Amino acid sequence: MHGLIRNDLYTFDWDEKRSTLEFGVGDVLEEKYDFEYQERITLDVRGNPQWNGDDSRLELVYDEAADRIRVKHPVCIRPDRLQEQRLEAFTHTLETENTTHSAAIDVGANNTLAIVTTTGETAVYHARPEYERFRELSGQIAELQSALPDDRYTSNRIQRLYDDRSRKRDHSRDAAVKHAADWLLARNIDTVYVGDLTDVLEGHWSSVVNDKTHSFWSHRQLVARLELTLGDVGICVEQVSEADSSSECPDCGSEDVSRDGDAFRCHECELDAHSDVVGAWNVLQNEVGPMARPAALSAEREGDAPESGAYWEWDGHDWTPARFGEQSSPFDQTSVGKPASSQPG
Repeated sequence: MHGLIRNDLYTFDWDEKRSTLEFGVGDVLEEKYDFEYQERITLDVRGNPQWNGDDSRLELVYDEAADRIRVKHPVCIRPDRLQEQRLEAFTHTLETENTTHSAAIDVGANNTLAIVTTTGETAVYHARPEYERFRELSGQIAELQSALPDDRYTSNRIQRLYDDRSRKRDHSRDAAVKHAADWLLARNIDTVYVGDLTDVLEGHWSSVVNDKTHSFWSHRQLVARLELTLGDVGICVEQVSEADSSSECPDCGSEDVSRDGDAFRCHECELDAHSDVVGAWNVLQNEVGPMARPAALSAEREGDAPESGAYWEWDGHDWTPARFGEQSSPFDQTSVGKPASSQPG
């Protein structure tokens, strides 16, 4: 099903507990589904509006794979209100009159974002569960394609699965960036350094890495989203080299290190750490010099796991706090010993 509804034929009732959409049934649907004359339909709505403005034509699309109706609700925003509404989407604002700080972000496919600040706080946005969901949809697509005639490559059902896969991937990525922006604003971060992976990807190719970096995850798109979202709230984003950021210890400088999934170990000073936090730590130190030792580096060592570390996992709708040991596989060990608040700040 795919339908369009004029802006004078529908109304939304937004509420914290239960939101609804009500719209009138047109002549075509009245005849096709035996509705009453001028009957109105009420649907429960999940989600919250991101923008305020004049209603435009509403689009309803039935998602067969999820067995639900997707609502696309465009609005027309006055140009003089655009920047104001962008800022209203965030809980915090940058307070330039107070002391500002810097941060580095390690972006990747296993963990969408790993953040370290110059004050030593950390946050990790865990992406493996979402990648597994992406692979599951990819398997369904491949199975359906194998059953097609030789002269066909796709079908309406396959295209819907492709769309659903892309939508879910983009939703989790964009929500992570917005969540991280609020987290950074709460800590008065005005500059963020993001690793440039050009040389890294060329030197570390494998079939799994290729699948993640070219199908599930795009470094360029993620950095572009960071630049757009953080730029809206006044945070400067600078791309810097990430080469060798995970191949040396940020604490003692030794290259006698090993990495296994999310686990990083320095055999010289015995630092146990989250490998992506190590990457961000090294990037940040290269830019700002000596800094506070990041918190919550390893859940296995109590001294490295204070409450100031934040570990987030995607539930399909929101980024929520996750406890150590609740991850999807043994390699998902995190830098956090205790869950953070559900609020970005």
